[in-house]
Amino acid sequence: MVDRERVVILGSGWAGFTVARTLDSSKYQAVVVSPRSYFAFTPLLASTAVGTLEFRTALEPIRSRRTKVDFFQGWADDVDFKNKTITIEQAVDDPTQGMALTTDRHAGETKEQREIEKKKSAEKGRLFDLTYDKLVVTVGCYSQTFGTPGVKEHAFFLKDVGDARKIRNRLLACFEGAALPTTSDEMRRQLLSFAVVGGGPTGIEFSAELHDLINEDLAKIYPELIPFSKITVYDVAEKVLPMFDEKLASYATQKFKREGIDIKTSHHVEELRLGAPAERTGSEDENDYHLYTLKVKEEGELGVGMCVWSTGLMQNPFVAHALSDVREAPPNLRLLATSPSANMPPDVKWAVKKDARSGSIITDDRLRVKLIPSDPSSSPSATEAIHPDVFALGDCGIIESTTYPATAQVASQKALWLATHLNKRDVEASAFTYKNLGTLAYIGNWNALFQGGGGGRLQGYLAWIIWRGAYITRTVSWRNKILVPIYWVVNWIFGRDISRF
Repeated sequence: MVDRERVVILGSGWAGFTVARTLDSSKYQAVVVSPRSYFAFTPLLASTAVGTLEFRTALEPIRSRRTKVDFFQGWADDVDFKNKTITIEQAVDDPTQGMALTTDRHAGETKEQREIEKKKSAEKGRLFDLTYDKLVVTVGCYSQTFGTPGVKEHAFFLKDVGDARKIRNRLLACFEGAALPTTSDEMRRQLLSFAVVGGGPTGIEFSAELHDLINEDLAKIYPELIPFSKITVYDVAEKVLPMFDEKLASYATQKFKREGIDIKTSHHVEELRLGAPAERTGSEDENDYHLYTLKVKEEGELGVGMCVWSTGLMQNPFVAHALSDVREAPPNLRLLATSPSANMPPDVKWAVKKDARSGSIITDDRLRVKLIPSDPSSSPSATEAIHPDVFALGDCGIIESTTYPATAQVASQKALWLATHLNKRDVEASAFTYKNLGTLAYIGNWNALFQGGGGGRLQGYLAWIIWRGAYITRTVSWRNKILVPIYWVVNWIFGRDISRF
């Protein structure tokens, strides 16, 4: 076991967790570095946010008796490609664990301040170096807010289990506040107005789950409050669910309309702030509750009890900063030269190749990171190079000249391909190819959408059966394969748990 290569995996999401679990432990020592000690099964987060499932059913621990995976809880802070070392910042007590991130945790610090903090941290033992033989970068992306004022501070996101817990507590707090006898009808209307910004699968599925909770459970507990509740989906595009064809997207829109969920496309959110709308005057008792003001370009200022934000992804600051300039090139770079006889030019400064639009790391079709000269004029014979021991996959890496979507399906397929070929030691044998297995979305009341990779489509109850079957199949551990259907049945019989904790 001494001659095993160490594969350091940055990230514990779909790509990182799959690589770590699939690598042959007799050939590789898999080491996961991540600020969270678990893998989150993201398709189930919307269900956990409304109590359909419990939070534990959407989690898989990195450390397990059944897997031979080493783990360090921390942030990757810097990479030295030549010496094959990674600088790690410990994150055992990180308060952001389990929460969606929208900005660099060092945002606002100058380069000098950051270096000072690094030195202080090193003195306290908070930074340490980790060596690797192969590096797999799967750090994922952050939630995109497009710089909209107040969103980072006041919106609710849905990328991790901590986000789901916050949403669940806020949702129930709105109903408890609205149920008090001192609350006016106007205040109830605003407290129970729920805005969802983003018409992709996450926003639509959460809206559907929220509607189910309100109409199946809360309607029996707070019957007098249901007339005041309202769910509204906002999106800047002309239609929601753009990854589905026109017929399925229209079916979802019409079903939402019948259920009383408003879908407002071509709408632009300009601000989200704490407090009631400025033009509204209320009594002191109304000011005891936290309201939010959502400013929409087409509608003005609206009072809402909660705003769930799901508008896409932005590049991880680690990719933007640490994985940028290569200080010293490793000796085993593979040159992609204009001439077959070209040699590695001396003293060339290399940089990681990035996509101009998304900032993602560009890889070849074997998922290996591509490098380009920082100054092209210094190396006329070399246009690109490949790092044979560093791979990038998941949301932070894209194969050059491809347009694969940033989905869990793509990330897990890349991870499985990489781990399988590393086990066989034949990464050069064949290129990665993506197989579209179809797209699913839950739209409420035991209805779903399914669009197959070959163009077939289903809608309604049969698609809902496929949706639930797919989630049970993809759930990793047997524990959760058992717990998920059990919770579905228990909550169907007894209703969802609305305890706040």
